[in-house]
Amino acid sequence: MVNVKRVVLDVLKPHQPNALEFSQAIAEAGVDYRVKLIVLEMDENTETVQIELAGSAIDFNAIQSVIANMGGSLHSIDEVEVHNETVAG
Repeated sequence: MVNVKRVVLDVLKPHQPNALEFSQAIAEAGVDYRVKLIVLEMDENTETVQIELAGSAIDFNAIQSVIANMGGSLHSIDEVEVHNETVAG
């Protein structure tokens, strides 16, 4: 099985929810997710943020749903780390 271990995303989000609430909601999508959020740009209504997400098996579809449900928009996937954990037999 190939598992996504780490992704770095470029996301456009509204000012609310704030960066802390946004990060917490993403972290809650998985049992062991670690989230690092950096605000790159800010304008009158939105923030461009870089989100680094790490975990043992990231559910990317769930992450996209969380981002969309909070009013965010995924611009790009900037980095990905995957591991093939298939046992040869």
